[in-house]
Parts: sequence; C-alpha cells; structure tokens
Amino acid sequence: MKKKLLKGLISNLIAWIISIISLAPLLLILFNSLKTSDQASDMTLKLPRFPIQWENFSVVIERGKLLASFVNSSIYTIGSVLICCVFSAMAAYVLSRNRNKLTKLIYLFIVLGITMPVNYVALMKVMLFLNLQNTQVGIILLYAAMQIPFSVFLLYSFIAKIPVELDEAGIIDGCSSLRLFVTIVFPLLKPAIATVIVLTFLNNWNEFISPLYFLSSSTKWPMTLSVYNFFGMYFKDWNLVCADIVMTSIPVIIIYLLGQKHIVSGMTAGAVKG
Repeated sequence: MKKKLLKGLISNLIAWIISIISLAPLLLILFNSLKTSDQASDMTLKLPRFPIQWENFSVVIERGKLLASFVNSSIYTIGSVLICCVFSAMAAYVLSRNRNKLTKLIYLFIVLGITMPVNYVALMKVMLFLNLQNTQVGIILLYAAMQIPFSVFLLYSFIAKIPVELDEAGIIDGCSSLRLFVTIVFPLLKPAIATVIVLTFLNNWNEFISPLYFLSSSTKWPMTLSVYNFFGMYFKDWNLVCADIVMTSIPVIIIYLLGQKHIVSGMTAGAVKG
C-alpha cells in the first residue's frame, strides 16, 4: 500500500514538474505582453506592474495589421480543413472497403507522405506551372495536400471498424455509392472527423514555411508571417512582440481546448484495428 502511494506521489510530482516547465514559456510571453517596453526588456517571469498595459494589444492590431492576416489565416485554414476532411474520408472509405494489391499500394503511397520531407524546389515548379504561386487557392490546396496523408491514415483504421453489413443494407435499400457514403458512413465518422479537423486546423494555422515560400504579397500573409514581419520591425519592443504572439496563439488555444476530448477519443477509436 505504501509503495503504491509512493509511486503515485512520485508520478504526480513528475507530472507537475513537466507541466510547470511546459507552461513557463507561455506565462513568460503572457506576462511580458502586459508590461511596458522597459519592463519587458528583461524577459523575466515577474508579474506585470500596475497599470497593466492592455493597450499593447490594440497597438499590435493596428501596426501589425493582424485583422487582415487573421482573415487570411482563417480562409486558408478553414478551406484546407474542409477539403482535407472530405477527400480524406472518401479516399479512406474506398481504400478500406476495396482491399486488394492495388488499393494497398495506393494506401501505402499516400501514407508515405507522413514521413517524406517536402521538396520545396519541385513543389515551387509545380505551383508555377499550375499558376498557383502567390494565390490564396494555391495555399489552401497546398495546406490540404500536406495534411491528407495523416488524415487518410487515421480514417482508414476507423472505417475498418464499421461493419460492412451497413453498406450491404444501404445497397439493398437502393442507395448509390455516393449516397451510401454521405448518409450512412460519413455520420459514423464523427469522432475521427473531429480529430482530423482539430489536428489539421492546428497544423495549418501554425504553418510558416509554405506561405513564406509561396506568398510574395504581404496582403495575403497569414498571421505566422505577420508575427515574423512584426518582430523584424519591433524586435526591441518585446512587450509588443509578446502581445503579437499572444494574439496569434489565441485561436489555436481555443480550438485545442474545444477539441481536446475529440482528439483522444478519435485517436484511440481508430487505433484498435487497421
């Protein structure tokens, strides 16, 4: 009994230490975003002094053009999430229900994209050939393509758990292939789809390299590039830089908190059989 109690205390102590270490950078940014420029220059974990500098956020929104970049990030992320969810679910359903040598090869080819690095030289040539360079549509398609491999991998295992008898019953009732997928199969994928939505949103919202390479117009920059550009102009004003980071991180934190339980349930539900 004492050994179990001791192990529990040690486990909780280790968890608290890891949590404090993980939260320290976040608190550092939050505290310094509420200080004056002189107070934030030390970059310490001291609490902000009164009066708290709430106007830092309004200054950042105005000078950093965060509203325009927020709209751009929302367009890129929401558009890519919708495309990724629809096409990944359809591909995973077809590949899971028609298992032969060809579909297994296609599945392995798609999933290989999880581990393969992005060749930006070849990708640049493809974007230029398709006239997608420096366009919002190009970034949306690129974001979706980068997230499809993992999404297919996740949904493939989840669909394997859905009984084939449901498909057969739908066909007997006169459902076409598309109607069968939309009305019967897709609603059953809600836990996995929720996981795909949250993970795709987080990854695409935080994407930095792709828009840096493929967006030359500052009016089309997402929030990640706006933070990078803002830091270049105000690198001495750490209070403004921290406020900019906080503003950029808020949507990610909200989406993660709302979808945290879906990530756990979706990942565990599709991890049993594949």
